Amino acid sequence: MRIFGSDDIASADLLIDAVYQGGRAGNAGDDPLPRLVGVSTGGGFRYRGRIDRLELVVLTSNTRDPDWPDTLDRESGVYTYYGDNKVPGRELHATPRFGNALLQRIFEDANSGEEGRRKVPPVLVFTSAGEGRDVIFLGLAVPGVTGQRPGEDLVAIWRMRDESRFQNYRAHFTILRTESVPRAWINSVVAGKADASLAPSVWNTWVQTGRVTPLLAPRTIQYRRRGEQLPDDRVGKEMIDAIREFFAEDPHGFEQCAAELARMMLPTIASLDLTRRSRDGGRDGIGQMRIGAGASAILVDFALEAKCYATSNAVGVREMSRLISRLRHRQFGILVTTSCVDEQAYREIKEDEHPILVIAAVDIVRLLKDTGYGTSAAVKSWLVQSFASTY
Repeated sequence: MRIFGSDDIASADLLIDAVYQGGRAGNAGDDPLPRLVGVSTGGGFRYRGRIDRLELVVLTSNTRDPDWPDTLDRESGVYTYYGDNKVPGRELHATPRFGNALLQRIFEDANSGEEGRRKVPPVLVFTSAGEGRDVIFLGLAVPGVTGQRPGEDLVAIWRMRDESRFQNYRAHFTILRTESVPRAWINSVVAGKADASLAPSVWNTWVQTGRVTPLLAPRTIQYRRRGEQLPDDRVGKEMIDAIREFFAEDPHGFEQCAAELARMMLPTIASLDLTRRSRDGGRDGIGQMRIGAGASAILVDFALEAKCYATSNAVGVREMSRLISRLRHRQFGILVTTSCVDEQAYREIKEDEHPILVIAAVDIVRLLKDTGYGTSAAVKSWLVQSFASTY
């Protein structure tokens, strides 16, 4: 990982996954972004220019807000960012920094043909490096995702806090495939005279044609190790503990929860029926997923297995073999566990190309956060509301 010191950042190019260090005085002046790209100090949404004439936008996140989990899917290049209306009492666009109003403007312009795209400012995405105010550059982004309809890339979602309901935006951006953003282009943008000849070619292609070239980073190791399947933060661990404790007296009750988690990950599930406990034949549920829409859609069968395990108890080869042996031709399997899959078992299903979707503890945490249940208290409330009838 390349690291740029605070004395070097003013002249440095922006390199993917490079660290840009701030000061060490312990105050707001340590923020490296004003010197790095010429934006203001503080805030997750910063910009240069006016709301009707934006020059540059910077999105930052520490990725640890449990209620608003900004995330980058490095394999697909999709960056999910939440707006700045994060507390009740304000209208969707009436935020102090006008972040949501700016998001609305950017996405409207992006979906208005070439003339509109020329108004869209470069969007630079950073995340906290975890030390002081240092940041990591995640990439140059454009609004929207290939394959999504224009109305799906910026959505106002409802949340509740202290019994008060309010809305905030969930925005989907795509990180463009470029290893670096040249300093010369950034300087021209900051000076108010953006020089397209200095911009990355993928940016110019998007502006001129609307074609998005995402930065894809396929995994070199197709199976996940134990540590990659378990949450590494306190909030995530507490959320999983809440689920395990709720079903401690009746682990079979977790099957209903697993079915709902599967629906969260695969919204196109058309049907999912839980089998009888005494006659499940190794499957906790069977269902069908719809691929396509309307009369052209097809249904694909799948089997579901649920394991409410402690993190010290991984799903092993025996359990995976049991699920695999019950899959029929053109079926796939879903394994949902509050723990993880043993590395040997995970490696075998990948090497043998078994169609098994693993929803491990870390995936459960992400799904619940994305759905608005970002703390253990919120998870407990969801469990009582949704599955209390299990008992």
